[in-house]
Amino acid sequence: MSPPVKLLQIYIDETDLWAETPLYEAIVRRLRQLEVSGATVQTGSMGFGSHMQVHHKRLFGISDDRPIIISVVDNEEKLRRILPEIRKMVKEGLVFLQDVEVIP
Repeated sequence: MSPPVKLLQIYIDETDLWAETPLYEAIVRRLRQLEVSGATVQTGSMGFGSHMQVHHKRLFGISDDRPIIISVVDNEEKLRRILPEIRKMVKEGLVFLQDVEVIP
């Protein structure tokens, strides 16, 4: 049986930056350096967060700061070890861990 697996999800805005790099790109590159199993970045079509501002794709595909979701699945020990570093990168956003079952 494999060790407990968790899903780390990070919700940020498309325009969030880390230095001069898009935050989602900086996070994924750091996750790779930290040797997590993998990460996927998804762009939301529409959403809102704690500020209650709705974000969505506007006319002609121009964005008004769409939501970005970074998903990472790995063992719980590894994710908990890297979490403080990733949390420092996310100034505003939602970060959470949840139990998942990997289906072979």
